Amino acid sequence: MEPRNRREFLMTAAAMPFLAQGRGTQNTAPVAAGKMFVSIHQASTAKFDFKASCEGIAKAGVRAVEIDIAKVQQFAQAESLPKAKQLIDDLGLKAVSSSNHLGFVDATSAQFQGLLDQLKTKLEVVQAMGCDRIVCPSTSTGNKTLDDYKRGAENMVAGAEVAKTFGVTLMLEFAKTSTLAGTLPSALKIIREANHPNARAMLDTFHFWAGFSKFEDLDLLNNGELAHLHFEDIPADPPRETLNSQANRTFPGEGAAPLKRIIEILKRKGYSGPASMELFQMSTAVIADLDPFQVASKAKAAIEPLIA
Repeated sequence: MEPRNRREFLMTAAAMPFLAQGRGTQNTAPVAAGKMFVSIHQASTAKFDFKASCEGIAKAGVRAVEIDIAKVQQFAQAESLPKAKQLIDDLGLKAVSSSNHLGFVDATSAQFQGLLDQLKTKLEVVQAMGCDRIVCPSTSTGNKTLDDYKRGAENMVAGAEVAKTFGVTLMLEFAKTSTLAGTLPSALKIIREANHPNARAMLDTFHFWAGFSKFEDLDLLNNGELAHLHFEDIPADPPRETLNSQANRTFPGEGAAPLKRIIEILKRKGYSGPASMELFQMSTAVIADLDPFQVASKAKAAIEPLIA
């Protein structure tokens, strides 16, 4: 039987060519504790499967990925969840968030149990990937009352109780198209009423700047209250009122949103997590023909100066 240190040396040496190939030749600095860092949402690489997406992101020197749960499930059907986790580990990636569970906060009593069952299935995937959070966007339409906000908080508590057993936090994402949680103050109202450690609010710069939130709303955040950030820019044309939430996005720094000012306030509010670029490759022209390496390389170059 070989000495343990010799076995570990040989195993590490054998793995180095593969790891080097996956990580490329660019700067591969790890995620820095206490600072914002670049992440790629896999919606930005939607034309590619889970493996190709992860390989391209890692090759670009990005260490954080927001995993697409559906893509992981597809990979697991052919391989397995442990192999999906091994893949990102071998590439030096960390799943810093997962996407997503639509409409959970908005669920009526008739819809709730079905959505809760779906959430449990997704939480199993999220946990297996070593991830501790899942995005829960609001999708409401129609007129709402204060009772709807109360039910939204109750939904988040019930979901958070389940998520807690998986070590996962539900993150409420307000959306400019939602009539329940369409602004940061509305999302904070629901989360604060829920008052559960596994239910938190997040912010998407598209929905913030293209929607009905005010810049001053950022001041409402308590220190450390924000759980996650989707980070992209908004074109100056067409007018904000007509922007499509998937088609009209662009790389950070290429649009009209005051991203640097937003970042400065979020830093003062104690946010130090991912700046996760979420462009929708299937419908966003600026990203439609790029491979995962190109997407992640351009995102890294664009985001790093803004969050420095």
